[in-house]
Amino acid sequence: MPAQTCRATCWMKMRNHTPVTEFLLMGISHTKGLENVLFVFFLAFYLLTLLGNLLILLSILTSSNLHTPMYFFLGNLSVFDIFFPSVSSPKMMLYLMGQSRTISYQGCASQLFFYHFLGCTECFLYTVMAYDRFAAICHPLRYTVIMNHRLCTIMTLGTWMGSCLHASVLTFLIFKSPYCGPNEVDHFFCDIPVVLPLACADTSLAQTVSFINVGVVTLICFLLILTSYTRIVISILKMSSSEGRHRAFSTCSAHLTSILLFYGPVIFIYLQPVSSPWLDSVVQVLNNIVTPSLNPLIYTLRNKDVKLTLRKVLIQRVPTCGA
Repeated sequence: MPAQTCRATCWMKMRNHTPVTEFLLMGISHTKGLENVLFVFFLAFYLLTLLGNLLILLSILTSSNLHTPMYFFLGNLSVFDIFFPSVSSPKMMLYLMGQSRTISYQGCASQLFFYHFLGCTECFLYTVMAYDRFAAICHPLRYTVIMNHRLCTIMTLGTWMGSCLHASVLTFLIFKSPYCGPNEVDHFFCDIPVVLPLACADTSLAQTVSFINVGVVTLICFLLILTSYTRIVISILKMSSSEGRHRAFSTCSAHLTSILLFYGPVIFIYLQPVSSPWLDSVVQVLNNIVTPSLNPLIYTLRNKDVKLTLRKVLIQRVPTCGA
């Protein structure tokens, strides 16, 4: 009986409302009157993200000393950190400037797809980077054989293709449901927790699959990273040289810091039993805008090779610009 009632209610909703062709982004709740402050905040971090990651990418491309698997994956991370905030930041800054808050149905679907595509890519990429550190520290003599060019290419392609499949499944499930109003997205961009409740049909299957999909991918990657770092810590503790232990810990510390900054918001937003719209928005602002701008600082401050290369790149570019 409840199922029949639900179907009847959903059918009446669809009959009384026209299909949604656009959504209205409501932004971050409880921030009315702070549009100018938020615009400056988002713009500053967005520009810092672009500048920092472009410098990292330029350093890796121009320096032959950084043409190793570790920096190859770091370059991939920089590419991700350039595109990830670009999914939501430009549209968000436009409506903070007083422009239209509306986003088309296709635009909303695109935001959701690319957000989860790039988010899953980062998840896989951190896992691959953990394996790279495991091979470097636990099998130093065989490192170049294990992490050869072919394996790095396969891992990178697998990361992007697996993420594309993951995001495609989620986007199909979310937008397979009919949307016939209301169309107000209680967030600053389109994501599963805020878009799916607007559907005028039974979304229990989409909710279950989305939760399992995001949860399983996150959990598997986290367990693989945990396994790699358990082996790494055991190997480091067995080192007789204190200098060797310090160098090994220093190499891994930047990666571990980035992992904590990434997994914290993901677990909080998608795996919490009861959501708080305002708190979710704040956490996702940190995840979407702030974290990508911190990664270049984390990797440069803890890495002498990157700092040295960046210094050379900047010294070479300044006289050129001056000339």
